[in-house]
Amino acid sequence: MKKAILCVDDEPIVLNSLRTQLKRHFGDSYTYEIAENADDAWEVIEELVDDGVEILLIVSDWLMPGVKGDEFLILVHRQHPGIITFMLTGQADDDAIENARLNADLRACFHKPWQEEELIRTIRHALEPKT
Repeated sequence: MKKAILCVDDEPIVLNSLRTQLKRHFGDSYTYEIAENADDAWEVIEELVDDGVEILLIVSDWLMPGVKGDEFLILVHRQHPGIITFMLTGQADDDAIENARLNADLRACFHKPWQEEELIRTIRHALEPKT
């Protein structure tokens, strides 16, 4: 079964940077999908599920047009509780981060600009099989 990582951010440069870093460290182990807002992300999620692709992890920006990242990740968690959630932000407040931790099983929140090594290490740890 193919496995995917989805990155959601309204800044194309951030999406491209994330995808490049993930591909550099994880190679062809996963499919890397991107979306510029929550609506686009839901379309990607539906397409992947329909195609039988397992979505392992979502990295979402917090401040996006329409739906904020914490709200989006909470909805994702309700419908797909197995997906690991991460938030990326330049300006999320502590309440939003705590809201996502409590209601979306948020694993980590990275502040922009993030450190590539920390991001990759945290994602790698999250993707390790639990024994």
